[in-house]
Amino acid sequence: MLYPLKFEPILKDKIWGGTKLESLFNKAAVSDKLGESWELSGIETDESVVTNGFLAGNTLPELIEIYMEELVGDKNFAEYGHSFPLLFKLIDANENLSIQVHPGDEVAFERHNSYGKTEMWYVVDAEVGAELIIGFSENCSSDTYLDALDEGLVENLLQKVPVTKGDVFFIPAGLVHAIGKGVVVAEIQQSSDITYRIYDYKRTDDNGNERELHTEQALDVINFEASEQPKTIYKALLNEITPLVSCQYFTTNMIRFDEPLTRNYGTIDSFIAYMCLEGNFVIEYNNEKTTVNKGDTVLIPACIVELGLIPDNTVTLLEVFVAN
Repeated sequence: MLYPLKFEPILKDKIWGGTKLESLFNKAAVSDKLGESWELSGIETDESVVTNGFLAGNTLPELIEIYMEELVGDKNFAEYGHSFPLLFKLIDANENLSIQVHPGDEVAFERHNSYGKTEMWYVVDAEVGAELIIGFSENCSSDTYLDALDEGLVENLLQKVPVTKGDVFFIPAGLVHAIGKGVVVAEIQQSSDITYRIYDYKRTDDNGNERELHTEQALDVINFEASEQPKTIYKALLNEITPLVSCQYFTTNMIRFDEPLTRNYGTIDSFIAYMCLEGNFVIEYNNEKTTVNKGDTVLIPACIVELGLIPDNTVTLLEVFVAN
């Protein structure tokens, strides 16, 4: 019988990474450049491995192959087959990330045989004065954009948004964006690793080489219209379910709770993923208990209809599923 599944994080050093994923979430960093922790991934070269219960040692794709609809839900299995539709990450930007854009499904399938990349960010931590880049500040033409790119002035065309802990941003494919220095985010996205890097501050690697830019590929993907209010406005109430983002690819709610809760998923034909960003709690299901600590991501199989959440303290949890 399936049960709540925990996975080994896949840790990735980055040129812009730091130490906060270790200090905030106890990730086992081996350097001071830990940029990403892939919490739940079915991507071929980075498949998450179960750490708890009798399925420990199995990869996420292996589980989908065995359990199919029981794990991911009828409609998800019909749509995605043996592919897991989402990718969950924790990201520490100790320096500015490159300015980038992601293609949508149509372009990504045509060019890369991949899904596109629509995503969202929940700001876990932000230093004073930290910013994100979200789209253009005014409507822009491709010619103006290319001229600014040539002159190293593309930042002047983009919208910089101050951020604080708890801010939420929806980043559809085509929206130019970047995480700024001093920001830690939880990222929920389509299962795709297709990124077009637009500008990277002329940084070089250990061999003195600048990272590849994807100017031509990005050009027909970018949304050049001025971005509207990029921040998701919400009010988180204790012991209530707070909707954050809902799109065709995923739905994300926040649950802040300090009292036991029962969650019933009988009307949701999907797996559920929990990202625990603050506090610790226990999942009670089928007379078994699964301990969840800050920084853990847990996959709830679609066949589980009801479970209990028992907090040790005040918990902040992102609850994610595919609303078919």
